[in-house]
Amino acid sequence: MSTLRTDTFTCVRCGLTVSAFAPDGARRNHCPSCLHSLHVLDHAEGGPSECRSRMAPIAIAVLREGDWMLIHRCAGCGELTSNPVRQDDNQLILMRMAVRPLAEPPFPLEPFGGM
Repeated sequence: MSTLRTDTFTCVRCGLTVSAFAPDGARRNHCPSCLHSLHVLDHAEGGPSECRSRMAPIAIAVLREGDWMLIHRCAGCGELTSNPVRQDDNQLILMRMAVRPLAEPPFPLEPFGGM
């Protein structure tokens, strides 16, 4: 017997009403449209966070198994967290974050031109 899950939250950035579950049934903690989140868990302490500030998506990390993780930074306290990318997350924003290090390297590319 299947249970209908109706848990939702409102995105702190774009105001979208978001299902707390991705289409595959996995729990989600960020908006699939703008990828922002809310700092509700203290990952260092392992419990609820009193910060409650906006968590902005800043990068993508790829695990050895190939799973993509979304890296968030809290606007209030600066804590970094990682959360799995979900299948309905905004692919354009994900790709922009993934290629940013290649498009804007922290070093000059000119020395590589003569190689």
